[in-house]
Amino acid sequence: MADQHKILLDESEMPTRWYNIVPDLPAPPPPPLHPGTLQPVGPDDLAPLFPMDLILQEVSGERYVDIPDEVQDVYRLWRPSPLYRARRLEQVLGTPARIYYKYEGVSPAGSHKPNTAVPQAYYNAKAGARKLTTETGAGQWGTALALACAMFGLECEVWQVAASYDQKPYRRMMIETFGATVHRSPSPLTAAGRAQLEKDPDHTGSLGIAISEAVEVAAQSEDVKYALGSVLNHVLLHQTIIGEEALLQLAKVGETPDLIVGCTGGGSNFAGLSFPFLREKLAGRIDPVIRAVEPASCPSLTHGVYAYDFGDTAGMTPLMKMHTLGHDFVPDPIHAGGLRYHGMSPLISHVYELGLMEAVAIGQRECFAAGVQFARAEGIVPAPEPTHALAETVREALRAKESGQETVILTALCGHGHLDLPAYEAFLSGRMTDEAVSEERFAAALATLPAVP
Repeated sequence: MADQHKILLDESEMPTRWYNIVPDLPAPPPPPLHPGTLQPVGPDDLAPLFPMDLILQEVSGERYVDIPDEVQDVYRLWRPSPLYRARRLEQVLGTPARIYYKYEGVSPAGSHKPNTAVPQAYYNAKAGARKLTTETGAGQWGTALALACAMFGLECEVWQVAASYDQKPYRRMMIETFGATVHRSPSPLTAAGRAQLEKDPDHTGSLGIAISEAVEVAAQSEDVKYALGSVLNHVLLHQTIIGEEALLQLAKVGETPDLIVGCTGGGSNFAGLSFPFLREKLAGRIDPVIRAVEPASCPSLTHGVYAYDFGDTAGMTPLMKMHTLGHDFVPDPIHAGGLRYHGMSPLISHVYELGLMEAVAIGQRECFAAGVQFARAEGIVPAPEPTHALAETVREALRAKESGQETVILTALCGHGHLDLPAYEAFLSGRMTDEAVSEERFAAALATLPAVP
């Protein structure tokens, strides 16, 4: 066992329940509000966009939710996913820290996103939906939902953020190979898209704008629903299978993490890894530091405000209490397109407000340097998003080197970067620059927050 590189679970050991952290928190999260009445939204308000099974999961007070057999059957195509000990990276860094990473790039889509795409497609198909609409940044979510829709016989229509649509043509091709239709966002197909193009015909887009477009189309037809790849409670719920597996895997080698690190855009990957460990921490069984890492260009936790805001740019979604930079904020077109979102998951925002986790923001050049170092040591090219977690992992491993402390670090490698190689080329050629961090832009966007008493 001393030189073991990966810790595996048999398919029979795969968790059969998702974990809902809400019942275990010391205070309940604030409810989403109807933008017109400012009253908490009910099932009828969400029914035009989501099937009832997902709505009930969104507001569930149950600690665990059973994973349907049909979903488990698809999960077994790649789950349980491996937990690796990053021994070669440890050697390169010369650190006494023991680094573990949960690798979600083994999924057919190459990321953690199918963990929620599959159940969302299943529940929508069960409810009689014909088509799902969605947004995607880097394309990981669009790929996952296209795959899931193909498996459950649904049509899929994707609005991809313009910056990523242009940077990542092979991701678009993969989405189309799975059977979905992809539009560059902002697009002329929706009122929300046309409004942005009138302001700027060369608009680089944002996840908030793409969400507005997908929601607008879904709301026009009863048999068309909307699927979101992050942010919402039911999405974070589905991702907790990551952390549940990691708990079992670490127990096999007798390890307990001192630090858990994950990248955060909307927050599903981070929550999926950390929430099961946070349950154990709240129960007094372990005591890890839990740290989110966000891009310097879109630092909603470290630079945003905790306030009610729209989840999209056009103001079509319910108001959610979250850390936000303002729904009008358009981040710089960094290569980690999946992290370019103006707000943080309401549930993660609430956990952060309760003081149960930390957050840092890191510029993309340091992140890609960590990604290259990881690739050359461990043999896996990371997606741009988890390079943020890797950068903080490297920082912490070097701190352990200075102190001589045998820290145990757990991180999530939430996807591979095989379709993101132009981003690595930009870094390796020296053309990549760190994103601008403009307090003036943050302040201007925050001035547009809706007035909620």
